[in-house]
Amino acid sequence: MMNDLIKIRDVSSKYDVTARTLRYYEDMGLLNSIRNEEVSYRLYDENAVRRLEQILILRKLNISIKDIQRIFKASGSEVVLEVLGKKVDNIDEEVSLLHELKEIVLDFIKEIEKVSFTDNSDIKQLYDKAKEIETQVTNIDYIGKPSNVNRLIEITDKLDKKVPDIMVVRVPTFRAVTSGEHTWEEIFTPGGYMFQLWQYFHLYQPIFFDCLDFALPKSENTGEMICSVKDSVTKEDVGSFELIDFPGGLYAMAVSIDEDDESIQKVHDKISKWIETTNFEIDTSRDVMFNMPFLDEENQYNNDIEKGLGYKQMQRYVPIKLKDSV
Repeated sequence: MMNDLIKIRDVSSKYDVTARTLRYYEDMGLLNSIRNEEVSYRLYDENAVRRLEQILILRKLNISIKDIQRIFKASGSEVVLEVLGKKVDNIDEEVSLLHELKEIVLDFIKEIEKVSFTDNSDIKQLYDKAKEIETQVTNIDYIGKPSNVNRLIEITDKLDKKVPDIMVVRVPTFRAVTSGEHTWEEIFTPGGYMFQLWQYFHLYQPIFFDCLDFALPKSENTGEMICSVKDSVTKEDVGSFELIDFPGGLYAMAVSIDEDDESIQKVHDKISKWIETTNFEIDTSRDVMFNMPFLDEENQYNNDIEKGLGYKQMQRYVPIKLKDSV
């Protein structure tokens, strides 16, 4: 029987999916593994592998974890047809919006081609109209079509909602207790370092957004957990854990829905592309961080807390700094 089972590292290699993502799918009730006293790692049978293939196909179609949960819980094909039908509708809507946006931009190009850039009044007129669009003033009078401006705002608003927004935040300096660097398995496994740290919950205080802790990836398989503590906390209060002064700083922050690596990578790529358009650059001297808000403050690590959302939400922070002046 054991010979028919596949090790987690072999599944990870065959399907190009990280062990962390496999564990996440299990946490969300999408996938089952087999554990026994003979081995310390997860094993998957033929049914689990087929289920994983279904999950990966649905994720490639950008189906959310919440909808995949609904699909697997349903006894027939009605739910999957509903979900895929909505996906087609969303694609059609986005294609339509992009085509309309293209036509509006082409109209703007035609109007701009009529403008003389040697005429200061024309340049000022373009600047004024651009500011009006930026502030979403819809009832305007300018050289183009007022209806185009109204629709442009509506289209860009809708398209913007399809991707996570970027927020620049300043994390203040704070005193923290740290797990030190360990494998993610050692940190997040029940009874691991994260759970040991939360024994000191009564010593913690929010940093901002009611955020108490951060995870700092150090490599693909290792990371560090830090929890903000009150200034009065001493080394004796936190047992064998170390106290540090976390320096804080500027971060570009965005939210990923669902915790699988593909969702996280999409948000990280979006932040990186956004940084390229600004006067910031990534500060490689500091670590990327992430934090996950919880719905139930009284029971921080009960999996039932995600039932109200149907997914997990991760806030990802990329350290940034102003570019050196040339």
